[in-house]
Amino acid sequence: MKKILLTISLVALTVMTAVAQDVTGKWKTIDDETGEAKSIVEIYKQNGKIYGKVIEILDPTKRDLTCVECSGSDKNKPIMGLVIIKGLEKDGDEYNDGTITDPNNGKVYKCYIELDGANKLDVRGYIGFSLLGRTQTWTRVN
Repeated sequence: MKKILLTISLVALTVMTAVAQDVTGKWKTIDDETGEAKSIVEIYKQNGKIYGKVIEILDPTKRDLTCVECSGSDKNKPIMGLVIIKGLEKDGDEYNDGTITDPNNGKVYKCYIELDGANKLDVRGYIGFSLLGRTQTWTRVN
């Protein structure tokens, strides 16, 4: 009986750890220049890939802005509701092979994301290869 309880406990702990280490959920983005919180991005899975959508803009004066500089189907779309992370695939501990759009300038970068503990997410956008880019750390919103 003790072995069964121990086994069940270990399985439950493993499942809870795996769920806690998931990139999906709501994340607070931080402005690189000011250090202020900018928005909430919801990261979700769709068809086996990872996407991220702006679901809240924290500065009330910027809530109605559109992505004027974006190209293609995102051009002139409201930033609120814009899918900025597209098509990431799991590769070990990170998700890569997708893109991220900077709605401030409309530029699209290659992207990878990786958890840094349960409540921090490192988001890297880059051109060419990952050494030429920048990383932001987003924090989980409960």
